[in-house]
Amino acid sequence: MFEEKILSDYKEAMKSRDAVKSSVLSFLRADMLNVAVAKKKDKLDDPEVVSVIKKQIKQRQDSIEQFTKGNRLEMAEKEKKEMEVLKSYLPPEISADEIKKIIEEVVVATSACGMKDMGKVMKEVNAKVSGQADGKLVSDLVRERLQKS
Repeated sequence: MFEEKILSDYKEAMKSRDAVKSSVLSFLRADMLNVAVAKKKDKLDDPEVVSVIKKQIKQRQDSIEQFTKGNRLEMAEKEKKEMEVLKSYLPPEISADEIKKIIEEVVVATSACGMKDMGKVMKEVNAKVSGQADGKLVSDLVRERLQKS
């Protein structure tokens, strides 16, 4: 489903001569094709497409940071625009409060009692939020909760 939407949006961006969007979607499609070839598949599942998009967003965030440090603000601005295009294809993110509720449920269900259980809790929480939350935020919230124990 995501793959078809990205393809149709790419065609639309080409027709409307939207240089930023067509460029971003072109790179995204190429990256998706590379992942599909690596996994020996014709098409990627939606979760795999989301992970490719997240990987590209992470690359853009790193570039923005580097360009800002290097005082190349025009390049950082370009990367921000590209990142916004990519973010529009992600499912809506879960709020921090909702993530905390999920963490609490998982901690109770797994009887986690400290930092030694972090891996077990992270695995369960990530399965429940399935790409709808930033991994660093989830990790920080889990760490914060387990340090209370």
